[in-house]
Amino acid sequence: MRLVHAADLHLDSPLRGLSRLGDSDLAGTLRAATRRACENLVDAVVDHRADALLLAGDVYDGDWKDYATGAFFVRQLSRLHDEGVPVFLINGNHDAESEITRSLRLPPNTHRLSVEAPETVVLDDLGLAVHGQGFARRAVLENLVPAYPDRVPGLVNAGMLHTSVQGDDRHDTYAPCRPDDLSGCGYEYFALGHVHEQQLVCDGLHRAAFAGNLQGRHPQERGAKGALLVDVEPGQRAELTPVELDVARWELVEVDIGGLADADEVFDAVTAAVRERSAAAAPRAVVAQVTLHGSGPAAAALTETDRVRTELELAAENAGAVLEKIRNRTRPPADAQAVDPELTAAVSAAATGLAGDPERIRELAAPLEREVGRRLREAGLLDLRDGERLAALAHQAEQQLLARMAGERS
Repeated sequence: MRLVHAADLHLDSPLRGLSRLGDSDLAGTLRAATRRACENLVDAVVDHRADALLLAGDVYDGDWKDYATGAFFVRQLSRLHDEGVPVFLINGNHDAESEITRSLRLPPNTHRLSVEAPETVVLDDLGLAVHGQGFARRAVLENLVPAYPDRVPGLVNAGMLHTSVQGDDRHDTYAPCRPDDLSGCGYEYFALGHVHEQQLVCDGLHRAAFAGNLQGRHPQERGAKGALLVDVEPGQRAELTPVELDVARWELVEVDIGGLADADEVFDAVTAAVRERSAAAAPRAVVAQVTLHGSGPAAAALTETDRVRTELELAAENAGAVLEKIRNRTRPPADAQAVDPELTAAVSAAATGLAGDPERIRELAAPLEREVGRRLREAGLLDLRDGERLAALAHQAEQQLLARMAGERS
């Protein structure tokens, strides 16, 4: 039997960090990316001749703005109904029953599992039993797994759960459980949702995994995104195969300037690195964040922010990608001609003191927060309430200033 396991579609979720891309074709592609990725998922189910599709929560990002979001999803389910493929889905925290106020009828091939208690749906013609429970409310804080039903003998048993398992700092803790809870159910496979990276949780006879989300929605959701093919027989260990379904891909490109003679060599190195990522992601569009780090003679020239930004935008364009952000964490070589040590010490002390005083940082950032804080957060640019991030910016400013000072003395 072949199942497709997907989760966290977040249909029509607003992608963050697009303001820098303006009205470009890529910005338009990204704004429609969650829908296109869903269409890719349906194509994959059909092309791989899957017997069923398991959707482990957060099909929606929240309540629909209008009925268009639900109508799009119903059309995709109808495509699978026409192909004779059953679909099983559960509600997650974003699309918990309490969060969604609109509804549309689902096609007959679709089985939405109960939010009241774990439910089992058996398809005797397929030899498949699916067990699961969705979220009635957004914050489900109890372990749901102990109440899951026993496996049905002689069938492929698949569990479904939206969960943080033992917890992940990047994700809210919902329906927490232990890997042993999942494997203890004795199901051939447990399809998990909520964590946005593909991740194997149980790797024994009874496997459990997160499929990740279908499409990265902001610069922190980097790399390939998609679903899992699950090939399984009753009583056997499931075989898992990742399937890439994303439409555009966020990538982090890091270049160490050590050993690079000047800024031109740095720009060439960035071009080569972005071109490599673009080739690996093709035919998907790549949105790149570039981090320059390390120590070298090019550090002084790299403090010319406007020039560096323009050069790297052109470098990304030549490599078939778009530049989203630059982080400059470079510093001059230790043997560079020394600046007045009292001056450099004063600069470093000021930066360190500021970074170590979160109240002072917040006080300095308060006027900017009142004026543009919300818009900066919505654009995925900066959270001016994040003291740790502001402290990092203080250190970054220190390194850039010292590099510029060293460059002007050399």
